[in-house]
Amino acid sequence: MPEKKPRIFGMSFASVYPLYVQKAEKKGRTKAEVDEIIFWLTGYDEKELQGQIDSMNDFETFFDEAPQLNPNVSLIKGVICGYRVEEIEDELMQKIRYLDKLVDELAKGKAMEKILRK
Repeated sequence: MPEKKPRIFGMSFASVYPLYVQKAEKKGRTKAEVDEIIFWLTGYDEKELQGQIDSMNDFETFFDEAPQLNPNVSLIKGVICGYRVEEIEDELMQKIRYLDKLVDELAKGKAMEKILRK
């Protein structure tokens, strides 16, 4: 029996994106900051990101089509959803959790330069 893919892989990025923005805005951060994090992580620009949202692409496609994963992603460490991001073996799940972790840090009030590992 083939291994079942985690549900998040098939979810559209567009359905989760507003939740990232909402989480940040509830803590006094902005949509622009969420976008900046996504641009930093994936290499997308504003137009490409909007294209991903408009296409309702799933997370797998979203990350497959990302221009370039930031070379500093290995600096993202810590626990998200009970998992240490640096130890997640599934590449796609790790990328999704990187994004979760960065948005989480934003919502917790971390400075942008720290979030973007500068």
